[in-house]
Amino acid sequence: MKKRLILLAALFPFPALAAEASYPDLPPLSQVEAALNSNVNVMTAETGIKVEQANQRRWEAGNHEFNLRMGAAHRHVVNTERRVPEWDVALERPIRLPGKSGIDSSIGAEGVAHAEFVLGDSRHEAGRQLLHLWFNWQRARAQAGQWQEQVDILTQQAAMTEKRLAAGDAPRMELNQARAAVAQAAVALQQARVRTETAASEIARQFPDLVLPLQLQPSEPQPVSHDLAYWRARILDSNHELGMAQSEARIQQLKAERSRADRTADPTLGIRYSSEMGGNERVTGVYVVVPFSFGVREAVADGATYRADIAAERESAVRRRLEQDALNAYNQGVGNFETWKQAHEAATGMRQNADLMARAYGLGESSLSDVLTARRLALEAALTETVAQLDANEAHYRLLLDAHMLWPLDEHAADARR
Repeated sequence: MKKRLILLAALFPFPALAAEASYPDLPPLSQVEAALNSNVNVMTAETGIKVEQANQRRWEAGNHEFNLRMGAAHRHVVNTERRVPEWDVALERPIRLPGKSGIDSSIGAEGVAHAEFVLGDSRHEAGRQLLHLWFNWQRARAQAGQWQEQVDILTQQAAMTEKRLAAGDAPRMELNQARAAVAQAAVALQQARVRTETAASEIARQFPDLVLPLQLQPSEPQPVSHDLAYWRARILDSNHELGMAQSEARIQQLKAERSRADRTADPTLGIRYSSEMGGNERVTGVYVVVPFSFGVREAVADGATYRADIAAERESAVRRRLEQDALNAYNQGVGNFETWKQAHEAATGMRQNADLMARAYGLGESSLSDVLTARRLALEAALTETVAQLDANEAHYRLLLDAHMLWPLDEHAADARR
């Protein structure tokens, strides 16, 4: 019991922190919970816990069962030519030797623990997919908004050029350029709208419980707090995939121990009753059956030991890969924030330059070509800034998610066990 409590405490480290935090640019926590709970892989993993609970009962009960043996015969007495009926009945059952039942119980309990890690990993992977799709939709939606703004600005620019043309202050070629710029921006806007609808449809297909908001303002990116050692420890301490590998290694070690114990076979105890000589003789007795192996059980034990070694090596490989994943996630969070700061500074300068060029054109101090070029560069910078901003937010949230500090990912394992 104490071991199980320690395991559960390790499984559920941050539910309070995840529940208390507020992220206005993410779906509401209630919708996230509903979306994760209805994910097919999560529901399959919840059923997997029930399967392992049944397996645990099987391991605790053991594979041995009572056997009923019955037989009938006729005895032929040669001297008298008599035929007398005889019959016998026996009840027997193999008996697990001391020590084996404890190993079996441990295997069953570890199987349930492994299924709980599978459930946590399924919720984690569903959370990652939800976060990825959510930011894909945000990127497409923000780009569509910026292209709409660009179409509006270029339309105003074309109207201004048309007035100047009517007043004789601008050639026909500038009006053609202005209208062409509007048309090009309108094409880009339509493409962005299609991407937005596609991203929204993908969210609706995979997570129908999510409701996309009509208005959503991206949050300003925040720098990654703490150092790499902190995040690596957080991620590894709460990582379900590592827990799965560790649990599988323990299961294989227990099975190897069980196979070594099975080198001494379980005896079979039986009670026998028979009627002989037509009922003139009644026989009652007990018997023991002891199997003898000639190398088979030793080979099975060796194979189980090798499988345990493989599981231990796989656990080490998973740990090394997850350490690298934690490093990548940390570097991406830090790097994306610095990229956004630079993109923000560049976009601010480009917007100011485009506004100056537009005012200069209105005063007749610059050409339309210069204005359109400035607008294009400002738009490119704005799009780069928007993508960098959302990339920085996604990377930060992904780091929090992997450390189980964003959404509660473990608490439903307890509900699935009931």
